[in-house]
Amino acid sequence: MKEYTYTEKKDTRSGFGDGLLEVGRKNPNVVGLCADLIGSLKMGAFQKEFPERFFQVGIAEANMMGLAAGMTIGGKIPYTGTFANFSTGRVYDQIRQSIAYSGKNVKICASHAGLTLGEDGATHQILEDIGMMKMLPGMTVINPCDYNQTKAATIAIAEYEGPVYLRFGRPVVPIFTPADQKFEIGKAVMLNEGTDVSIFATGHLVWKAILAGKMLADKGISAEIINIHTIKPLDAEAVLASVAKTRCVVTAEEHNRLGGLGDSIAQVLAANTPAPQEYVAVNDTFGESGTPEELMEKYGLTENDIVAAAERVISRK
Repeated sequence: MKEYTYTEKKDTRSGFGDGLLEVGRKNPNVVGLCADLIGSLKMGAFQKEFPERFFQVGIAEANMMGLAAGMTIGGKIPYTGTFANFSTGRVYDQIRQSIAYSGKNVKICASHAGLTLGEDGATHQILEDIGMMKMLPGMTVINPCDYNQTKAATIAIAEYEGPVYLRFGRPVVPIFTPADQKFEIGKAVMLNEGTDVSIFATGHLVWKAILAGKMLADKGISAEIINIHTIKPLDAEAVLASVAKTRCVVTAEEHNRLGGLGDSIAQVLAANTPAPQEYVAVNDTFGESGTPEELMEKYGLTENDIVAAAERVISRK
């Protein structure tokens, strides 16, 4: 098992804020819009440096999406910022009709996704957003794993023409990917080559997958671990190449098991190389209030759960 270490933990939303500031310095067409959550989205530095390119729309998320769509007509590259729940569920009609349908170049940037929003509870812990957004024709869906990768993704999407959903989170997590990485949309990242089981993870579950890989190695099980930061377009080639070696799959995500990464990979397998698969995901339920650690434990999203899923799926080969 390849060794991964870290010296610092940081929230992925800070990667977005720092990436937005950097891409704003590089590209004068980048503009920021926020729905009354500048501090939570870490957009303050961009607002301070580029006040003429920042728009505080207030608690009016649907209006924000309409404004962003209109700005693209004049050549601007709008980055919208609010919680993932308000970036998708509250404004799905506006995204579908005003952004996705006409392929507007809007970057929908969504923080506080998944269970790790924590104490704010089920009303804010959206667990269906990946499914909602990936079903929109032409929408790119990205879910990076740490501060560095989120920063790199935030910068990279400015060069991509078309609507993007960029999902990130609230808690501090280990920084283990390179600061100088090149972020390639739609290109999975191999973290550890293995022969017994393929573990495809996204977002906060990537670090958990690495921890699980170490635990499995101690049991004599060789896990191939792949970071799927782009859920749509999915790197089907990487998925199939891995499964050709291991012949079984575990998917790990901080999302409902219905409609997320696991289902995307299951579609690829069903159409090409059917193989046993286990899901590490929230099992078709809402969340609740609690600390991120308590919630990840209760809803089965820990490294121990990934290990157990790997052992189950290997037994099904």
